[in-house]
Amino acid sequence: MLPQEIIRKIRNKERLTAEEIKFFINGLCSGEVADVQAASFTMAVFLNGLSKEETLALTLSMRDSGARLAWPELADKPVVDKHSTGGVGDKVSLMLAPMLAACGAYVPMIAGRGLGHTGGTLDKLDSLTGYKTSVDIEKFKETVKKTGCAIIGQTADLAPADKKLYAIRDVCATVESIPLITSSILAKKLAAGLQYLVMDIKCGNGAFMENRERATALARSIVDVANGAGTKTSALLTDMDSVLGTTVGNALEVEEALSYLRGEKPDARLDKVTMALCTELLLNCGIAQSAEAAEKMLRQSIATGAAYERFMQMAAELGADMSIAEAFADKRRKAPYVEPVFAAETGYIAGIDTRKVGLGVIMLGGGRTRPEQNVNHTTGFTSFCQIGDKVDSQTPLCFIHTEDKDALPEVAALLKQAVSLSDTKPEQTPVILQKIV
Repeated sequence: MLPQEIIRKIRNKERLTAEEIKFFINGLCSGEVADVQAASFTMAVFLNGLSKEETLALTLSMRDSGARLAWPELADKPVVDKHSTGGVGDKVSLMLAPMLAACGAYVPMIAGRGLGHTGGTLDKLDSLTGYKTSVDIEKFKETVKKTGCAIIGQTADLAPADKKLYAIRDVCATVESIPLITSSILAKKLAAGLQYLVMDIKCGNGAFMENRERATALARSIVDVANGAGTKTSALLTDMDSVLGTTVGNALEVEEALSYLRGEKPDARLDKVTMALCTELLLNCGIAQSAEAAEKMLRQSIATGAAYERFMQMAAELGADMSIAEAFADKRRKAPYVEPVFAAETGYIAGIDTRKVGLGVIMLGGGRTRPEQNVNHTTGFTSFCQIGDKVDSQTPLCFIHTEDKDALPEVAALLKQAVSLSDTKPEQTPVILQKIV
């Protein structure tokens, strides 16, 4: 086989065989397929797409390009995970993993860093002093076995073809291709040896999939391919037209997540998304027989402190300084400047350009403008307004946390632009938009 002939077939909208796709991915890993050929491959896929069968073959080839985890030592409980396509203020993974562990599941979660205007779970966990998001497979497995959950980054052994192909997609404008997104997400998840997966497909102005049609198409693709690969998978479309929770920024989101696990007045939308995703997994894996039973178990895991304790056990196993972790709100490093941002007039929040909110965190140093950049964990926003809230001269849109006082005026102006007001209170839109199985 020749790489250029495989590219030609996709260019001409001809079907590829599983053997051709495997040859191309193996060649990418060995160096026999050049980066320029891989770039041409991704552009041809971007323009012409892949069939469901081709997307499955691509996913399996990428999954098999490195190590594959198996969990025979965890046969007593189901092995489950969740993945989000990325949002602003999305700290759900931090609560979901220990809650499910407390309910009787194993959760080996391989998470990512911030991408574009969206935050990353690993960047958030880095704000826990000492927490190691980069560990070897043996430590990962040991932590899952001991505590029921572990959240780490992708190891070099898992789906190395994805790392190579993603780096190429990132610089040749082919990131948004649904077949390529599907294979990229699932190659890592399937290599982790999951039995059950639930996808949180974000939809709205703060998501990569801004409209319902694209979000639904991505959800359908991922569900079909994952189930075709033998991992029982469903997806929830969730609203990302406003910040999820009341905080945006790494340490600030960890603080909100820990507060949630302690049962301290959670934000309503954040609670609905977290409970819906957890419930979906408990139902799919058979731990719960009804949505009501699942939610009761989850609420009890919080009320008894079991979920919070699982998080702390995981953090300790992965190296966190527990003297800080256990009193995070008081002992974490904090930004020296905290300033409120007020709207120009009184009114109800009618809309939020959530992408601008995410960009505001990057402007404060809480996200990246170049791949190798270290992020500032203290910066971001707290008490962020929600659609339907009334704001006035006493009630701010949010509070800005920053280490650079000079950044305050520009970020404040951006946030004012991001929020639109109305004289009347708008109707609430549902946060759970659709389920796809």
